[in-house]
Amino acid sequence: MPSEPPASSGGPSEDVVHVETDQQLHAVGSLVRHRILRVLREGPATVTQIAARLAIAKGSSNYHVKVLAKAGLISVVDTRKVRGVNELYYGMAGKTIQLPESSPGQPEFLMRHALADVESSPEPEHTDMRLRHLRLSPEDFATAVEKLDALHAELVALNDPRQPAADLFSVLYRPQDTRPETGAPATEPPSGATEDSPPQGAKSPRTTPCTRRTTTGRGKEEAGS
Repeated sequence: MPSEPPASSGGPSEDVVHVETDQQLHAVGSLVRHRILRVLREGPATVTQIAARLAIAKGSSNYHVKVLAKAGLISVVDTRKVRGVNELYYGMAGKTIQLPESSPGQPEFLMRHALADVESSPEPEHTDMRLRHLRLSPEDFATAVEKLDALHAELVALNDPRQPAADLFSVLYRPQDTRPETGAPATEPPSGATEDSPPQGAKSPRTTPCTRRTTTGRGKEEAGS
């Protein structure tokens, strides 16, 4: 099951909060509320402090905080009187928020929020993004998952609250397989054409096909060697 990263010390009452109700799914489906949870993982904060850290209006911060609180994902953990007014400090209800498995066609909130954070990263030079196309047996797929689990555990062990923020989001998945089934008739190219020939009327490509495709800047897309 996908899960949000663990919170830092701040007094959450539970280790894991399971997202199960429609109200909770609605609460975690917002990018703004996802980022509010990031703020609260660092420790309790007021509506005003959250607004300042995320550069959003106080009214917007108040609305989204109330949605999270009603869903049971955060709660008031402290109250302090400032100039005669009680300031409410909100904190995480659990160290980890466990999201349910998504059915085919349903949105993957965690993935969408992570990609939005990547696109808005203030330090694109410190972003390493890769996509590799592979063909793996069930056994090798399971081994790859185990290695990713080990990598996540290794990086969690390196976590230092005094250092700048860094996120790791990984997904190993089975895409729609576009390879023809064994025994399916192959499509014959037109007479005189080769597999790499362009369609009739199209200009010849400047480069020959290759197995590795590297995009400029922040990402890589590669075919398995």
